Amino acid sequence: MSSVPDNQHGRAVSTVVPKRSLKHKLIWLGDHIRNEWQIYLMLLPTIVWMIVFLYKPMYGLQIAFKDYSIFRGVAASPWVGLEHFQTLFSNDQFLRAVSNTIKISALNLLFGFPAPIILALMFNEILNAAFKRTAQTIVYLPHFISTVIIAGIVTTAFSPTAGVVNTIMGWFGFDSIYFLTKPEWFRPIFVGTGIWQEAGFGSIVFLAAIAGVNPSLYESAVVDGASRWQMMWKITIPSILPTIIIMLIIRIGNIMEVSFELIILLYQPATWSTADVVNTYVYRQGLQSGNYDVAAAAGLFNAVVAFVLVMAANTLSRRYSRTSLW
Repeated sequence: MSSVPDNQHGRAVSTVVPKRSLKHKLIWLGDHIRNEWQIYLMLLPTIVWMIVFLYKPMYGLQIAFKDYSIFRGVAASPWVGLEHFQTLFSNDQFLRAVSNTIKISALNLLFGFPAPIILALMFNEILNAAFKRTAQTIVYLPHFISTVIIAGIVTTAFSPTAGVVNTIMGWFGFDSIYFLTKPEWFRPIFVGTGIWQEAGFGSIVFLAAIAGVNPSLYESAVVDGASRWQMMWKITIPSILPTIIIMLIIRIGNIMEVSFELIILLYQPATWSTADVVNTYVYRQGLQSGNYDVAAAAGLFNAVVAFVLVMAANTLSRRYSRTSLW
């Protein structure tokens, strides 16, 4: 039911918009696919990949509720309900891993999320095109370097003997520190490495959003005598705010997914108290200890928490800013 103005008397009259039946929707979908079959053909490999590698493995999630045996298989393993989850929440190592995951993700969110935004705003203010392209290329490069090489660079840089950090500290009379064996130094090093590796590449999204800002807004601001700083605060940032909110929601959804590869390459038993996260706990339980059912329960817990967080963030964003993923 909707209202439209009556042209003769200026009154609103009601019109009934018929709802499409399921049959009509299926007919429309069939016609659409037939007319746009080339697009769906291009999409087919991605759909197959998602089904095979993302949806089909969900069948194995049930081992989180079973006393799984590789000899019996998933279907024949006996059902134990929530026993593995009770084991997890009574395990100090798992609780420590959850705590470390949240703390590292909070630091990443606090320092890592604003970094590409700030970088994009800085690039937008560079007037020399050649210098801008060169600077962008330099900050994009770490994203394309293998995580193994990144870990090697970090290990060498913080080496107590020949590392550049300890060398500079020695110039000022400080003693060498083996940073990667100190639990209190692991999180700053990990977060800083992540910013260095991903901030440049992450700024591309925000640079694209800035490129979409209406130029007439800046022209009007110049006529009104606004400075570059004022234009950034009053025009650029408000204009890219929807993009910032969308990226924040995605980042919150990944809050439990701390970079497994970098942590497993950098951490060691001496730093487990601050470096061990849920993903590394799952790795030790599943692949090293063979407790596949406990590892599956930990992974399922991780996924459920991430799902709840992204749903909550999206709901709050839609309610207060009218911007959301769906």
